[in-house]
Amino acid sequence: MSETAAPIGQTPADELGYEAARDELVRVVQALESGDVTLEQSLALWERGNALAERCEQWLQGARARLDAARGTEADAS
Repeated sequence: MSETAAPIGQTPADELGYEAARDELVRVVQALESGDVTLEQSLALWERGNALAERCEQWLQGARARLDAARGTEADAS
């Protein structure tokens, strides 16, 4: 984990951009895989990871919609 990375859970997931949410999700998974957290911490990390995954999916769906709209516009212009 880089020193410039934000701590896990400092910003509400719905306020994060795609890259920030993705990067934090990676850190959550690494923390869970390390096995160095308590059950309570694991549950909190899992909940945070779920929120981050949902945020990434929102961004990806938005990007997909924009691409579809751009393709539709290009097809109409031809």
